[in-house]
Amino acid sequence: MSLPVTNLDDRHFQDLVDEAKRMIPQLCPEWTNHNLSDPGVALIELFAWMTEMTLFRLNQVPDNFYTHMLNLLGFEQFPAAAARTELTFWLNGSQTQPVMIPESTQVTTVGSIGEQQVFTTLASTRVEPPVLTSALTSEGEDRYVDVWDELKLGLSDITCFPRPSITPGDCFYLGFDGSLAGMAIKLAIEATVEGIGVIPSRPPLVWEVWQGEGWIPTTIPDLPGNDQPGDTTGGLNRNGSILLLVPGAHEPLTLGGVRAHWLRARLLAPAAGQPGYRASPRVRKVSATAVGATVHAEHSERVGPEQLGPSTGRPGQVFVAPQTPILPRSPEETVELVLPRGDEEDAERWQEVPDFVDSGPNDRHFTWDSFTGEIRFGPMIRYPDGTHRQHGAIPPEGSQVRTTGYRTGGGAAGNVGAGTLNGLRTAIPYVTGVTNLIGASGGVDAETVENAKLRGPQSVRAGGRAVTVTDFERLSVEADGRIGRVRCLPPVTPGDPIRLLVVPRLDARPESLVLDDFALPDDMIERVSAYLDDRRVLGSTVEVGTPYYQGVTVAALLTAQPGRPSSLVRERAMRALYDYINPLTGGPDRLGWSFDADLNSALVFQVLEAVEGVERVDEVLFFEYDLRNHERMGFGKELVKLAPDSLFLSSNHQVVVR
Repeated sequence: MSLPVTNLDDRHFQDLVDEAKRMIPQLCPEWTNHNLSDPGVALIELFAWMTEMTLFRLNQVPDNFYTHMLNLLGFEQFPAAAARTELTFWLNGSQTQPVMIPESTQVTTVGSIGEQQVFTTLASTRVEPPVLTSALTSEGEDRYVDVWDELKLGLSDITCFPRPSITPGDCFYLGFDGSLAGMAIKLAIEATVEGIGVIPSRPPLVWEVWQGEGWIPTTIPDLPGNDQPGDTTGGLNRNGSILLLVPGAHEPLTLGGVRAHWLRARLLAPAAGQPGYRASPRVRKVSATAVGATVHAEHSERVGPEQLGPSTGRPGQVFVAPQTPILPRSPEETVELVLPRGDEEDAERWQEVPDFVDSGPNDRHFTWDSFTGEIRFGPMIRYPDGTHRQHGAIPPEGSQVRTTGYRTGGGAAGNVGAGTLNGLRTAIPYVTGVTNLIGASGGVDAETVENAKLRGPQSVRAGGRAVTVTDFERLSVEADGRIGRVRCLPPVTPGDPIRLLVVPRLDARPESLVLDDFALPDDMIERVSAYLDDRRVLGSTVEVGTPYYQGVTVAALLTAQPGRPSSLVRERAMRALYDYINPLTGGPDRLGWSFDADLNSALVFQVLEAVEGVERVDEVLFFEYDLRNHERMGFGKELVKLAPDSLFLSSNHQVVVR
């Protein structure tokens, strides 16, 4: 348990009265009447009452004072974390010249209730017109046929998958002279209706690009503001276009003696219930144009260079950035000094450090509190032998202290849904619109004082070192506020790594969660790994990953109370199941399903019987569910066991109410 909040004085009214009466014989022996009717005793009780009120106020330590005391021990509140998403900028027609989308472009929500949310692009991107230079077909691996001449002239049809029998794995390749990374590409196709048999909206095809180590899929979105699908060719079967969002990595590769940046259509094996091609599609012409670009963006606003004031030349100077909270700084976001009579272009850049423990008198170091915005320079400290040591260099007197820029914002309000970021704050030439095709995620509010008061004593007691399993779990949550739960598994045998199973915090309703929602962002893994690397025991290794999510489907038969609508009872029962069997909100205490708890029908019977409108639960069965292929596996059972590194994830529950 955490350390209790200290009472500076725990005396109450009666304690004060009794203490005063015990002092009467010593200080005033002639006072012999101690009855309640005595005026002196009445005065004692009056002053005891007033003193008790003073002690009550004294014991109410203000939150600001409490957190300052924790700061003296090196404890700081967690700042807000910013949500991130990908913004797709759409170009005006087919551009023949490069289009630049600058860094720090701001996009806002439009038509939302409440305050607008502002997202800022994290990097600039240059959209180059794509140049198609080659084309291949292949029959499996390492068997390529060059069809570029036929496709370039458009005199004859090209068979995309040349084998007489349609074989999954055959590919149709298009080669470009430059990278398409992050671009939205429209392929204009002239095709012959040959690849019959498929459902036009679900052809067994996938478009992929080479990212340096393997082939990764592109995305075919629906056209913004249009009812047309992203693929109007019906799977290369008719004249039309295909809109492709290329991932952020696209590298050159040599295939069939031709080196190019390849985009390929790969034939898939039809899924269950999905018809396949009875003949290969045939195309006559293909052309490519750039219609947009996708850029990473963050829920933040960039604050330009700010003058903080002149240096006094004394140790321990403090300057305050006016806008808070401040997001974690990039390498370009720092503090610099313009020396007296110095050139503005010769400003000295200083380095941010977490503290001044290892800073020498010549180290140009500073600390920057993300929560308060305070920028501190090195203090002068006196040691027991009488000597003084300067920790960190002192900014020269008269030099101007300024920031090179920083980002402010963040919070859970940035977790906006897909298609809500549509407002450009500044016009960009040849750009007609912008949208986020996926929702933003990762935004976390700054830590409250109440939570800091609970966490502070635990952090102070543990000393910030990762020794026990509990230490690893606690420090992982400290490393990134977007983490919802952590399970640490100790090594099975000496030399094995310590396994950290991380569950991200998600704000979506449990019934809408899918397996991909629980994937860990790369920056979260890097942040947790770096944070633990400074605090782990020497010789230990840490492996950061996710639990194995065991899909489970509940099939339940219920009887509703007389007069209760069966549809309403079913909806309540479904919601109860998704809430109960959930990695973040499940379990009896609603703090997330336990890593060590199996799922049995008796528990689910109790959950369903507590649903309003349910008269009785007739039957409950569990089915294991394949979260990747979206299908049930095996037969119904009344008990599903859970491995130590696994968590249950609800999917496709079936509830029948009669």
